[in-house]
Amino acid sequence: MREATGASAPPRSSACILERSIGFLLTAVQPVTRSMLAHPTPCAAWDLNMLLLHVDDSLAAVHEGLAAGRVGIRPVAVDASGDPVSALRVRAVRLLRHSMAASGRPDRGAGTAAVGDLRLPVEAVAGAGALEAAVHGWDIAQATGERRPLPPDLAADLLDVSRTLAPPRCRRPLFGEPVDPRPHASPGDRLVAFLGRRPMT
Repeated sequence: MREATGASAPPRSSACILERSIGFLLTAVQPVTRSMLAHPTPCAAWDLNMLLLHVDDSLAAVHEGLAAGRVGIRPVAVDASGDPVSALRVRAVRLLRHSMAASGRPDRGAGTAAVGDLRLPVEAVAGAGALEAAVHGWDIAQATGERRPLPPDLAADLLDVSRTLAPPRCRRPLFGEPVDPRPHASPGDRLVAFLGRRPMT
């Protein structure tokens, strides 16, 4: 829409983008079954089980950064139930509820979070969480065979976020080198191409 009209839309907050990204992620994990956990994913080193564990850990870090103002350096404990899908759903809903509960606060988006020796704006933490949730949601949809595309408006917002948080010169090992998108690619295809992904065949 912004490209078509030439008008500049007001920027959306990273928290709002995070909430939409979590919604996409929760939709992407719906068809996952235990028999799919060994499926390959667009993340070459990870099968679907490993990807789900990574996303769960990432969401825990984002929640900690937004709720406590700090991100621990140790990974979270693996859910003892052995069900990575249920664990991820619980983690995602917990983060979503925290973000939505904060939506009415006048200081939403203000402040910083400690990540090791660094202090990052909480907007950057929320933006990183949004990028992780949406792009790995796309990875999950590829692995399950659903091939669910990213919503165009969400992908367009995340393109802006990704250029700030994942520039090509300092994105390793989280994302691959950019690849050329197809001609007339959708915003979602442009986003995943920028982050080094191609749709699985």
